[in-house]
Amino acid sequence: MNEFGNYVSKEEMEEAFAATGAFNDQLHADGYWVFAGGLKPASTATVVDGRGEAPVMTDGPYLETKEVIGGFWVIDAPDLDVALKLAAEGSKACRGKVEVRPFQGFA
Repeated sequence: MNEFGNYVSKEEMEEAFAATGAFNDQLHADGYWVFAGGLKPASTATVVDGRGEAPVMTDGPYLETKEVIGGFWVIDAPDLDVALKLAAEGSKACRGKVEVRPFQGFA
């Protein structure tokens, strides 16, 4: 990763940020917006394991992967088809892949 994250240039990064901002504005206008946020690089992570007697904290990401989560959207979509359509629009805006996952239901 370079100084512009996954973008090849400052210009591309700024274009993606502007397109993502416009996408976020449209989510608000259409009533799908719940929450969204960008994340700092995985190298800034701290992994906390509280399963033992005392919590163990380790610097760095939990997993070594080629793809990392740079940010996320939480949307309120009426069905999977709408969620997938919005994910495609978000992917185009941010110029990256978007994973779609429903929240676990409480039955």
